[in-house]
Amino acid sequence: MTKLIWTRMESGMWNMHLAATEAGLCYVGTPDAPYEELEAWARKRLPGAAPARDDAAMRIYVEALDAYLHGGEVSFGIPVDLRGTDFQQSVWQELKRIPHGELCAYSDIAERIGKPGAVRAVGLAIGANPVMIVVPCHRVVGKNGKLTGFRGGLRAKAELLRLEGTLQGIS
Repeated sequence: MTKLIWTRMESGMWNMHLAATEAGLCYVGTPDAPYEELEAWARKRLPGAAPARDDAAMRIYVEALDAYLHGGEVSFGIPVDLRGTDFQQSVWQELKRIPHGELCAYSDIAERIGKPGAVRAVGLAIGANPVMIVVPCHRVVGKNGKLTGFRGGLRAKAELLRLEGTLQGIS
């Protein structure tokens, strides 16, 4: 059985649950979502895991996210444990290649993974990203440059892009 530890991070507008396995951070929750969101994710992705709160062990992840959210670190030096299908994994790996301060369209991601006709499937995989912010799905915008879906909400997406200096010119 996989050990799953979690904590609640509170940093300005960013109040969310984080979870990790022995392999690394595996979940960044939706801001202001209840604990039940984490439980539901764990039941689906880590069946049989019993989440246990461990604030001390999760400190490394909280500190990394907090530093980023306050304009410090631009990359994360923390281990990540992504759980998903092969297709999702390919999309998430491509998201990690988008540099800090740059944007990309969903269609660009589809092209980069060799599936140019799979733009909607790419959007679904991005929406299923369990480690938002660390795996920077917020850097993906519509082909027309408009802000589009984000599990954390468009306000949070806009704030992340503002932190990275890329919000100018986006509608």
